[in-house]
Amino acid sequence: MILKAFVVGSLGVNAFIMGCEEKKEAIVIDPAGSEEMLAKEIQNLGLNLKYIVNTHGHPDHTSGNRLMKKLTGAPVLMHRADDEFFRRPDAVATFRAWGFEAAPPADGFLEDGNSVEFGNLKLDIIHTPGHSPGSVCLMGSGYLVTGDTLFIDGIGRTDLPGGSMEILRLSLREKILPLPDDLTVLPGHDYGPRPTDTLGNQKKTNPYLRDL
Repeated sequence: MILKAFVVGSLGVNAFIMGCEEKKEAIVIDPAGSEEMLAKEIQNLGLNLKYIVNTHGHPDHTSGNRLMKKLTGAPVLMHRADDEFFRRPDAVATFRAWGFEAAPPADGFLEDGNSVEFGNLKLDIIHTPGHSPGSVCLMGSGYLVTGDTLFIDGIGRTDLPGGSMEILRLSLREKILPLPDDLTVLPGHDYGPRPTDTLGNQKKTNPYLRDL
């Protein structure tokens, strides 16, 4: 797998390009800034963008959808719950106050238990609500892309519209803890002591996992 990570946008979102070397297909995850650069990087790698994938619907992760789609023609995928929730007037008003406009509707939906396929690669979709109703993690090729569900030694906040600490703890306990220890966690922000870690180590050092 080709894997490139970039910190983009005003809130420091981790955007990821993942590509299949054999078939030259790629996805970009949370392209929330520097869209021209990301599109150029995909081109320079000799890849064709198949999907724009959002780990959740918060605008710091979706603000680049419109331009990324215009630049590449790739469809946008996110979980249906966030696609619907973050187009509600109250949610739009909340994030407009932060300086973010609502993202366009998704072109397709990520569903728990399904997968995103690009070339010979695939990422399994794990619905992990709590940070937002439609938060997802993506697992494949030894990686676990966690968005704002799980950070290195931390978790995403739950005080924004649609958030719930109780639901997030349930997602962590039932969806994340059972996963293999050797997965490399790729979080949505670099808020921890290091950019990445193994899930096994996070089960030992992350207080939110250790206390479950």
